[in-house]
Amino acid sequence: MKNTILMAIAIFLSSCAMVTAQNLPRLKVSPDKHFLQTADGKPFFYLGDTAWELFHRLDREEALHYLKNRAEKGFNVVQAVALAEIDGVDTPNAYGHRPLIDRNPAKPDCKDGDNNDYWDHVDFIVSNANKMGLYVGLLPTWGRWWNDGNPIFGKENAEAYGRWIAGRYSKYSVIWILGGDRNPDSREKQEIIRAMARGIRSVDRDNLITFHPTGWQTSSKWFHGDEWLSFNGRQSGHNQRYNSNMQIIDDFRRSPAKPIIELEPLYEDHPLEFNPDNEGHSCSWDVRRTLYWSVFCGSAGVTYGHHSVWQMYDPAKGRAPINRPLMGWCEALEQPAAKQAAHLRRLMESRPYFSRIPVPRFIVDDKVWSSVPGAGRYRFAATMDSKGSWAMVYAPIGRTFSVNTNMLNGEKLVAWWYSPRSGKAKKIGKFVNDGTVLSFTPPAKGEALDWVLVIDDARKRYPAPGKTLKKQ
Repeated sequence: MKNTILMAIAIFLSSCAMVTAQNLPRLKVSPDKHFLQTADGKPFFYLGDTAWELFHRLDREEALHYLKNRAEKGFNVVQAVALAEIDGVDTPNAYGHRPLIDRNPAKPDCKDGDNNDYWDHVDFIVSNANKMGLYVGLLPTWGRWWNDGNPIFGKENAEAYGRWIAGRYSKYSVIWILGGDRNPDSREKQEIIRAMARGIRSVDRDNLITFHPTGWQTSSKWFHGDEWLSFNGRQSGHNQRYNSNMQIIDDFRRSPAKPIIELEPLYEDHPLEFNPDNEGHSCSWDVRRTLYWSVFCGSAGVTYGHHSVWQMYDPAKGRAPINRPLMGWCEALEQPAAKQAAHLRRLMESRPYFSRIPVPRFIVDDKVWSSVPGAGRYRFAATMDSKGSWAMVYAPIGRTFSVNTNMLNGEKLVAWWYSPRSGKAKKIGKFVNDGTVLSFTPPAKGEALDWVLVIDDARKRYPAPGKTLKKQ
């Protein structure tokens, strides 16, 4: 009876979706070109969740459950694919509908009336995501459909499809994400992406556009100079090492400046290096490291992902597992790093936002530099206010490290420890800023006990890390 009522509500909401869609504030690039903000100038820290198969595999009741869960956990973006990876062109969605006629992107399969086709279902999900305060990172297609053998896209139908999908969804609060885990490694493929972007921009002049490449790659390699590219998208990949995240600094420093956002780091419970027999599966600590590294290297936001959630794995429905998921998607929604990701967002929002820069040199090299700042899984990373009013160091392990306080302003400094695991802060104390090197030892030693050191100019009277900053 409960399911019947929920479905009736879902169908009613879907029938109203095109009329009552609630737009969130428009997003734009900040004046300094390094960050995102709302149209009225408020900081927008992109905290995404990976739900690639959301439109394709979930019914309306399941989709509402997913969206509510992510909104409650502090996410503000969900990333989903219109023409999905797992045979999303030929295998119907939960209601038996396919997205295209004869596999032709220039012929979306649309029928008169409500709840009669694949795109009505997408409407329902996008509309309800917006109502819950979630922007939709909308991928028009997964990369296999324009990149792999026998693609269905060429330049002409890519542009036509771009016009059509923008005409349908530009009224919503979406962020266009082209690509889909593939690289345009030829001029022909690059022109397909540019044609799709051209089609979208011919209709939608407002919503942001980026590109999602494969691991260890960034959109700047191919499209940095293209006007349609609002910000660079990066995938650091499903590994535990700092090396790929450090490359975000290169994009941050690129000229002309554009924001860079980590669109796909290591997922929780994911086979490390895609090699579970030798490397096992990731844990929440692995995920936290990649998120903090990305932001401290200059990313204007990050995307969390869970290996079971992206594929909406559901053994009860007989879905074949892809690369050994450890649990069903509903259970995976409650894995620890999903909640912990929001601690990073709140931390960055608790200090002046638009002046943040990556500063590797804030950390003093130890005599053995591979210890501090470290390498591989154990790399320390630093970010700070370009005006010197605050600085932060991410310490992945409980190892003593030193910082250059001469890079900070203020005669007195206030230091805090912030836990990426709990989101709680503890004051260390006040220090005279005489320009000398200060050393700190995290509260607990050992692996999987990561910490953030926060140091403020005492005159600023900033709140405890993670608490709301009243004025930017």
